[in-house]
Amino acid sequence: MTTTAPTGPASTGAASTGSRLPNGVTRPTWVILDIGGPLPARAPSNPIAALLGRTESLESLSAKFEKLSKADWLHGVLLRFGNFEAGISEAHALRGMLRRLSMHKRTVSYVPSMNKATLLAASGAQEVVAPESAEFMLHGFGAEITYLGAFLKKQGIDFENLRIGEFKSALTRFSQDHMDDAQRLQTNELLRSVEDAWVADLAEARDLNPEAVRAWLTEGVSSARRALELGILSKVAYEDELIGPATRPLSAVLDLLMPARPSKKAAGRIALVPLIGNIVTGKSRNNPLPIPLLGGQMAGSDTVVAALRRAKADRATKAILLYVDSGGGSALASDLIWREVQTCEKPVVAVMGSVAASGGYYVLTHAAHVIASPYTITGSIGVVTGKPVFTEFNQRQGFTPQRVERGGSPLIYSSNQPFTDSERREIERSIAEVYDRFVSRVAGGRKLSTEQVDSLGRGRVWSAADALKAGLIDELGDLHTGFQRACELAGLSYDAPMWTAAPQGRGPLPEFVQQAAAVSFKPPFLTDQALLWLETGLKVE
Repeated sequence: MTTTAPTGPASTGAASTGSRLPNGVTRPTWVILDIGGPLPARAPSNPIAALLGRTESLESLSAKFEKLSKADWLHGVLLRFGNFEAGISEAHALRGMLRRLSMHKRTVSYVPSMNKATLLAASGAQEVVAPESAEFMLHGFGAEITYLGAFLKKQGIDFENLRIGEFKSALTRFSQDHMDDAQRLQTNELLRSVEDAWVADLAEARDLNPEAVRAWLTEGVSSARRALELGILSKVAYEDELIGPATRPLSAVLDLLMPARPSKKAAGRIALVPLIGNIVTGKSRNNPLPIPLLGGQMAGSDTVVAALRRAKADRATKAILLYVDSGGGSALASDLIWREVQTCEKPVVAVMGSVAASGGYYVLTHAAHVIASPYTITGSIGVVTGKPVFTEFNQRQGFTPQRVERGGSPLIYSSNQPFTDSERREIERSIAEVYDRFVSRVAGGRKLSTEQVDSLGRGRVWSAADALKAGLIDELGDLHTGFQRACELAGLSYDAPMWTAAPQGRGPLPEFVQQAAAVSFKPPFLTDQALLWLETGLKVE
């Protein structure tokens, strides 16, 4: 039940942990919770890594919200948005969590600096407040890709790019000097769908006409007073005007929050298997350097398969929740992971993160139920392969590669010369076989004809809303939705426990140490023959 807040402004000092509560008040009535950072979906599975990383996650916030919602002494929660770095998909998930909290407590989002993602997340609260001096970056949606083809040619480097089909753009920023018509078309359609989803969410949250919300993006709102007039804000106020004497930061009330009840023996549990980052063969690894094609998390097929097998073998596990946030990668690795999902006798519910495309879509085609955020990028059913060619660069620098070959083309992926005609024909035949297999996987899992899948494929990227209409996914939602569907398919109640499945016997070293020891610096097109990979330079803003 929603309760009212104590009235009357107070100084920020009244909210300090060392100050006394007002006479007659034994417990704080309001709690301040800071929201900031990138907000990944899950915290590291290793507790030491989680402690040292000190990164808030959607998972940890959800646990806090759950406890706050059950605190009978609490009237409301003030969400203080700071350096909010989360993407729009994560912002949508946070919005849903805030809406659920708002069913039990009064909620207020305080947002000094506002962009589209921050406003989307904050709109889950009953009120959105900003100071008079708040900064606004509420413009339309856009995406920018930098093409390197001309730059590489100046250095004497060509780039071979063989793909199926015309929308498969994973390597075009290296082989071309401009955006082609197919890429422009699919990017424009993606932006349209994302804008529609954002407008619908904000119109619902602020109880406004969708076209009035859409107008925010073209006006260029620049002041809190104007934002209040337009309905973006509920109130213009500074933080001290929102804080009463019975307000405390979350850290000061942790001991008052409901402890976990001794759980009765559960009828079963749900296993969560995360697949995050570029899909590669071997073990999962990480390269912290922000280098195109090299950096970031990499989901190794050996690691993900081992986690799935552990979940499948666990007798208490009644369903598996597969969380995928990946633009794909190796066709081989994707197929090995797909096989574990396809052969699973327990129901598998797949939930997409900000992106689950190409190989990231391939792996979940045979899940019993597929869920995506309205802001998820998905599809990209296609294949690409290629290599840089340093022939002219070598000549300029005085490098003279010499080769000796016996049988076939053992140096087919050597970067010292372009593909020969026979090598090109061989590769085109190979990626055509991979594409046909990809199409058949989608057709079998999604109950579509191969002709339908091919028309949806050709490397084309889809928004979640368009993917839903096309039958590529089953529902719009988030991890919370996925957990509920997994419980339903398993015949469990919504309070069933969930655990994160990881490979058995990972060794004594903490997870972050293992990942640091497995840093990879090889680009995928030099280690995998065929790639089910989405354009890594595409980012919607």
